[in-house]
Amino acid sequence: MVEWATSAGATRVWQVGALCRAIADAMDARFNPVTVGGEISGFTKAASGHCYFSLKDDTGQIRCAMFRRAAGLLNFSPCDGDRVEVQGRLGVYESRGELQLVVESMRPAGQGTLFEQFFKLKAKLEREGLFESSRKRPLPVAPRGIGVVTSLGAAALHDVVTALQRRVPHIPVVLAPASVQGEGAPRELVQALSNLYALAQAPQQPGALAMDVILLVRGGGAMEDLWAFNDETLARTIACSPVPVVCGVGHETDFTIADFVADLRAPTPTAAAELAAQPTAVWLAAAQTLQARLQAAVLRQIDRQALRLDQASSRLGRPSSLAHQQRLLLAAAQQRLQHSVHLTFQSRRQVLERRSQDVGPAVQHAVQRCTDQVHRAELRLGLLDPSLVLKRGYAWLSLEDGSTLTRVAQTRAGQSVRATLTDGAVDLTVAS
Repeated sequence: MVEWATSAGATRVWQVGALCRAIADAMDARFNPVTVGGEISGFTKAASGHCYFSLKDDTGQIRCAMFRRAAGLLNFSPCDGDRVEVQGRLGVYESRGELQLVVESMRPAGQGTLFEQFFKLKAKLEREGLFESSRKRPLPVAPRGIGVVTSLGAAALHDVVTALQRRVPHIPVVLAPASVQGEGAPRELVQALSNLYALAQAPQQPGALAMDVILLVRGGGAMEDLWAFNDETLARTIACSPVPVVCGVGHETDFTIADFVADLRAPTPTAAAELAAQPTAVWLAAAQTLQARLQAAVLRQIDRQALRLDQASSRLGRPSSLAHQQRLLLAAAQQRLQHSVHLTFQSRRQVLERRSQDVGPAVQHAVQRCTDQVHRAELRLGLLDPSLVLKRGYAWLSLEDGSTLTRVAQTRAGQSVRATLTDGAVDLTVAS
């Protein structure tokens, strides 16, 4: 420690390390041990077993370190977004001059606010059907144009442009720049998508740019870095897209609300570009295959027509012989036709004569058969006459409403019953 003499008196000059140790001693005396509650962010576990992360809330954050001995005592696996309570000691990491909380124990205190908002919005949109596979559209096989929404300074833009230039350099790409992080990012993303929607729905003029797919991309980051893609307005804007939307946000393990609403989720921005269009080499190979098939088909057709031409030339070499042969065939056909007509006429006349002879007896037989059927029906109908049954001493019993009395259970004492006999009806009363 060095003291300088000035006009105002002696001023104490601290060495940096000494000042850090003094601050650490002051915090140790004032706060330690300390219990802190907050949300985990940027959690990493080193190969040595030490864990490093930040605890944060709406107003601030603090760097934390949890060494292997304390981490081995945990009964759960901490991860980003978890709300926890930790006990430890505040100190100063002298090599960097940073405030640091050395965590000695940790217990869960529920999921973080961001995760709660994420799952709440996810459940709401899922109930509305925005995640249904039935509303997802397949990507066009050969898009005429590709729209890209991302930040001008994002590494994702370079990855997407590089992939598209390598695979489909002939397809035009339209960039709609927007912030992908920060408070105003959701609004800018919605505006960028709306601009591309207007272009996709514009009437197609000759030579105008057509757009068949849109890529919404961003590189990886912590959950708060990707939070703009968990905005409800952005999700509903994606769902209203007139063309398929491919969402490539973050890394393979990152999921946002935009991923669930989009027509297709890509694990990375580069993968989104690769899914949007088949590489030019594939189309060139397909064109070469079609060309080979067409060439082979044309050669086969030329060979067949050449063979027909040779045969025709051979026949035309002796036209008089061909004409004589055709006259013989025509005469034979004429004789067969005359003979066939004569035989057909004779056969039809004989059939007509036989039918004219058989029609009289057939009519008489049919009339007799119908008369017999009528007599038999009349006899059966007479046997069904109910008066014949009544004449044998039976009676037909009916209730007051006219329904037929067939069981004892239908009667009760004092009930009126009508008995119909062969010559009239008699009203009766049930005694018991």
